Amino acid sequence: MPEIIAKPTVLIVEDVEINLDMLAGILEDDYNLLTAQNGKEALEVLRTAKIIPKIILLDLQMPVMNGREMFVIMKRDKALKNIPVIFITAENDSESELLEAGAVDFIRKPFEAEIVKLRVKNHIELKILRDNLAEEVIKKTEEVIKKTEEAALILDNALQGLANVIEDRDMESGEHVKRTQLYVEAMARYIIYYGSKYAWDLANLQPEIIVKSMALHDIGKLSIPDNILKKPGLFEPEEYEIMKTHTTAGKKIIGNLGDVKSSLYLKHCEDICYNHHERWDGTGYPRGLKGAEIPLVARLASIADVYDALVCARVYKAALPYSDAVKLMVEGRGTQFDPLLIDALIDIQDEFEKIARKYKL
Repeated sequence: MPEIIAKPTVLIVEDVEINLDMLAGILEDDYNLLTAQNGKEALEVLRTAKIIPKIILLDLQMPVMNGREMFVIMKRDKALKNIPVIFITAENDSESELLEAGAVDFIRKPFEAEIVKLRVKNHIELKILRDNLAEEVIKKTEEVIKKTEEAALILDNALQGLANVIEDRDMESGEHVKRTQLYVEAMARYIIYYGSKYAWDLANLQPEIIVKSMALHDIGKLSIPDNILKKPGLFEPEEYEIMKTHTTAGKKIIGNLGDVKSSLYLKHCEDICYNHHERWDGTGYPRGLKGAEIPLVARLASIADVYDALVCARVYKAALPYSDAVKLMVEGRGTQFDPLLIDALIDIQDEFEKIARKYKL
């Protein structure tokens, strides 16, 4: 059985009844027709119509509300502004002015049936083509967004897997990355919620991206030889110098992943890898940055990384009690750590402890 194709809908707005009847007679075989005798009535028809017309034939000179006034109102209405309008004009009307204002075409009185049919047909076909194209663009955009989200998830999982490989080489528990990410998330949430001095800057840095970036904070350890990385004890001075190079190696690895300048995620990764061993007093490495010279994301990472190292046991040391770890870090307030971030740690130390207990092997 052949598919029944619905006729396009046309709205005719004309106050002179003989003209209205004439246009209806020309178009009624090919289109579903709506009619109105002034702009106000036409707007009401548009608001109550079950199907929005594909095109409007609009007379200029009408009582109550003329065609120009109705046209201006339509262009301000999101639902109506894209309906093509063909003006019905008299000899003294400025056609160039109407076209410049946004009309797609015009029809002169007295009407020539063939001209009316052709102009309406052509503009409806163009409108249908544009609508179909818009739908296709929306569909393709949705597909791209879905694929982008899927790709982002795959990337996140891959980077998380890479972080776990680093941990395995470093002989740390498999939950170290997870814990440090959750510490940073908790601290960022607290700072923003309570309106700290850093709240605005931190919000602009997008904490959810900072949290993801923490997964790669020690990626530079891939460059450290096993005999140093896995040494069950304190480093010799020359070994420590080699160990310190994981910061610069991390920066280089992140740089090879993509354009750091165009990706906030990679920028955070780089700032954290390169700078999370800097100290507030300028005695850290690799560059000896001081105070606010150290990127805020790296200062957050430093708090999370050191806290986790203190409360977790290693082959060469026992775990510190949670309260003792905080006390030790407070002693580094203003020397090793940003004072404001240490204050935040003091306030949410119970939350840090809960995270450490939950994800501790």
